[in-house]
Amino acid sequence: MSTSAKITATPVSTLVKTDRCDAALLARFGALIEPTARPVPSPTLDTMRELHTARSALVKDRTAALNRQKAIRSPLLRRQNAQRLRPIAAQVATIAAELVALCAADPDLKERLAILTSIPGLGQISALALLVEMPELGSLGHSQAASLAGLAPIARDSGQFRGRRSIQGGRTGLRQALYMPALVAARFNPDLKAKYQTLIQAGKPPKLAITAVMRKLLLLANALLRDRRAWSPKLA
Repeated sequence: MSTSAKITATPVSTLVKTDRCDAALLARFGALIEPTARPVPSPTLDTMRELHTARSALVKDRTAALNRQKAIRSPLLRRQNAQRLRPIAAQVATIAAELVALCAADPDLKERLAILTSIPGLGQISALALLVEMPELGSLGHSQAASLAGLAPIARDSGQFRGRRSIQGGRTGLRQALYMPALVAARFNPDLKAKYQTLIQAGKPPKLAITAVMRKLLLLANALLRDRRAWSPKLA
C-alpha cells in the first residue's frame, strides 16, 4: 500500500494516539496547508546552538552564585562561593570566544552578525543569540517574526467583552536575549528611544513600553537581514 493510501485510510476522528496515526495525520495536515519549506540549519549553526545553550546554563549558575554571595555570612562559604564563580566566568568567556570564531569562519553568518551588531543597542553576544534562537530572521514577515518570538499581542475578546492584550508563547530564549538590548536601545537608539518615550508619555506601563521596543528591535533586525544592509539613522 502506498503512503498516500495509508494517509487517506486514517480518519480525522480516530480516537487513538500512536506514532503511526500521528505521522499519518501530520502528513495530511502538511499536504493540506502546504507549508513553506525552510532550509535545514547548517552544522555550524547546530554547533553554535549547543554552545549557546551551554553558555545560558552557565550564566544562570553565575547569577545564582552571585545572589547567594549577598546572603552568605560565613567567611569560609564566601571564599568557596567566590572560587566557584571564577571557573564559571572563564567558561562563559571561552564559549563566547568560540561562538565568535565559528561565526567569523562562516561567510553568511559573519555578514548577518555584522548587520545585527550595526543596530545601536544590540551587542555581539545578543546578536549571536538572535542568530541561534531565530535563524529564520530575514526570511519572515513581520507578523510571523513577532508571533514566533512571542512578542505579538494576543487579543482576548468575546462578544462585547474586550480583554487586555498580552504576549505569550513563542521562543523564551529569544525574548530573554532581546530584553537587555531593548533597555539599551530605549536610551541610545534614536528611533527606539522615541518609540519608548511616546508610549511612556501616553501613560503606558514601562514593562509594556519595553516589550514594544523588543518587538520593534526584532522587526528591525528582520528587515535589515532581509535587505542585507546595515543599520543607518533616518535622514531628517
